[in-house]
Amino acid sequence: MARVHDWLLGGKDNYPADRAAGERLLARCPGARAAAKADRLFLRWAVRHLADAHGIRQFLDVGSGLPTQGHVHEVARQVAPETRTVYVDNDPEVVARAEAMLAVDPRTIVVRADVREPVRLIDEVMASGHLNFTRPIALLLVAVLHLVRDEEGPAEAVATLVAELAPGSMLVISHPLRDGRGGTARETGAGAVARTEPEIAALFAGTRLVEPGLRPVGEWLLGTGAIAGVGADDPDRPALLSVPVLCGIGRKG
Repeated sequence: MARVHDWLLGGKDNYPADRAAGERLLARCPGARAAAKADRLFLRWAVRHLADAHGIRQFLDVGSGLPTQGHVHEVARQVAPETRTVYVDNDPEVVARAEAMLAVDPRTIVVRADVREPVRLIDEVMASGHLNFTRPIALLLVAVLHLVRDEEGPAEAVATLVAELAPGSMLVISHPLRDGRGGTARETGAGAVARTEPEIAALFAGTRLVEPGLRPVGEWLLGTGAIAGVGADDPDRPALLSVPVLCGIGRKG
């Protein structure tokens, strides 16, 4: 999925099999490319905003995929060069490639773990000694929780992770929306699950949503100016602003 996601974003860190899988995904979910691009625009804005306006200097990106296409550590360093980042992914090949990419970067590491096993994930990150859990951390769960099925306890997993964070930490989530009226299928392809607004809101338990709250990604992009790099004449712009994805940022404490 990480390499398919890279292909959806226009990257080059993918293979023919990944591109074929991406084409099959687009056949089932035509909005997948727009959703991936909108998520990435939101992620970049959120990282820059948290580093600038909230003084966050530690980022924990769970389900990160490959650290390409202007990823977290690069964006945060534009604001604060001392920022430390931990990427977490469950795919051993992704972790191996990410380690190679980040080998000369002492402030950024990658850990192999799975959000479905939050206790082990936290243990692995703490054992690395890379982040200071007595200081605020931004926990990024962007475009990942829809891959956790209901029976695997997504809300419980997030709550377990948030419980280990210091007051002042921030939780960033984006998630495909199911309108609750049957307008959007719950199963969205590739094992993904769309959820209703109340179900997504429940993922923020233990935090307080900051303005503008839990809103469609298009509203975030317009309201924050994150869409500015996509011109009014860009054919992708309408799709980016209308994808059924909800985004929110919560503050602990």
